[in-house]
Parts: sequence; structure tokens; C-alpha cells
Amino acid sequence: MAGVQPPPLRSLDDFLLTSARFAVPDVRDLDRWNHRIINNLLYYQSNYFLSALILLLTVGYMRPFQLLVGGVVVTVLFLGFVWAAENQAPIRRYRRNHPSISVFAILLVSYLFISVLGGVAVFLFGIAFPILMVLVHASVRLRSLKNKLENKLESIGLKRTPMGILLEALGQEQEAGS
Repeated sequence: MAGVQPPPLRSLDDFLLTSARFAVPDVRDLDRWNHRIINNLLYYQSNYFLSALILLLTVGYMRPFQLLVGGVVVTVLFLGFVWAAENQAPIRRYRRNHPSISVFAILLVSYLFISVLGGVAVFLFGIAFPILMVLVHASVRLRSLKNKLENKLESIGLKRTPMGILLEALGQEQEAGS
């Protein structure tokens, strides 16, 4: 993790308010939509982390044990998927060719495990809802010039960020900065 730089927290004005521009993505051009999501994930990662943390803390305050169980299940399944993708060529190809399906598969299997253990509502509101919120914002937020510049720095390796490492683990490193 040496050389990893946490990105700055973007202003609320840039993230959501007056200077933010939103548009429904063109669902017919999946590559362009995927690039928009990845680049917004990289640029707004601190804002997304803070938003998800606030939701997690709210749910954790109401149901701490169930949230802990849900977090452990999702983390173990995610790490297992990353390990399998690194060691099995067919899984690696599938992860690279179908990143959205891979993430949803991890969430679905997590949901099934947690439903067996109890705490389905905690999973939905504490873990899946923040992820959904982040993906919706990343899908509809249009990129600015500053966003594009920051993503280029990330893609050529001048800056390494936590979201860049996560996207690399999901097989999306070639997409970043496009």
C-alpha cells in the first residue's frame, strides 16, 4: 500500500449541487457508460467513501451485530472472488469481460449467506444501498475537465488511490482514465 494517496474530498457544490451536471447515460453504448462510471468512481472516491460511511454508521448504530456479520460475509466473498480470479484463468477472463455481473454475483451470494444467517434488511440498507447510491451517482454524473485530468494522472500511474486499487482488483485497470 506504499505510494497510495487518498484523494481530496470534492466540494458539495461539485459533487451534488449547482456546478454538478447530471444526465441519464446512453444505455446503448455500454463502453462509454462503463468509462463514465469508472472515471467518476476514481474522481469522487472520497465523497463516495464518506457517504457510504455515514449510511453504514447509521445502520450500525441501529443493528451493530447484523451489520458486522454482513460486512464480514461480503468481505470474505469479495476476497475469495479476487483470489479465485487471480488464480483461475476462466474466472479472470469472466471478471474482465463482465465486471458488473461479477459485482452483482458477489452481492447476490452475500445476500444468500446473510439471509441464512439473518439480517437481510441490514444487508440491504447497510451494504447494498450505499453501493447502489454510489453506482447511480457515478452513472448519471457528467465528467468535468478537472475530473478527466485527475483520471489521466491515475491511469498513467502518477497517483495511486484506494479506488484505483479496488478497480484493479476487479479487473478494470485498463478502463481507468479512458
